[in-house]
Amino acid sequence: MKNKPLLALILIALGFTCRLFNYPPNFSPLGAIALFAGFCFFRRWSLFVPLVILAASDIFIGFYDWRLMASVYASFILIGLVGSALKKHSRWWSVGLGAIIGSLSFFVITNLAFWYFGGFYPLTLVGLSSCFTLAIPFFKNTLIGDLFFTAVFFGIYSLVPYIYGAKEKQIMDLTE
Repeated sequence: MKNKPLLALILIALGFTCRLFNYPPNFSPLGAIALFAGFCFFRRWSLFVPLVILAASDIFIGFYDWRLMASVYASFILIGLVGSALKKHSRWWSVGLGAIIGSLSFFVITNLAFWYFGGFYPLTLVGLSSCFTLAIPFFKNTLIGDLFFTAVFFGIYSLVPYIYGAKEKQIMDLTE
């Protein structure tokens, strides 16, 4: 891919813009952007893209408890690392599995942080169970959003060589 800086800017602009709009809670392209950036860019850039989106949009959305923010930022770094692992295993099913792993890791990491630091639940097994149980609707939206936007990003990526008539071998073949 020749225009990686342009692609990074497009992903950042898209992620930033989407965070400013009202949509169902946790239905967002950010997980898919982190996964796709991990796949497309070198590690430094791949982690940079979601962090810039989060930091820039948090300026407008508003900051909150730094420990909860750190869990969100760490979740997207982890999703970017999952995307980096997809470079070696780029089949349609591994991309889907990567999106599911990203959704699950975001759910677990952020809800553990919310339970522990949020002050809404007792720091007991019952409190932890309540926190995770009440977060299931958010997980559903996260999973649907991640799968949808991952399919869009990786689908477009796999079609670009055909659209532009590229003769070079594609990095990822979603037909296998």
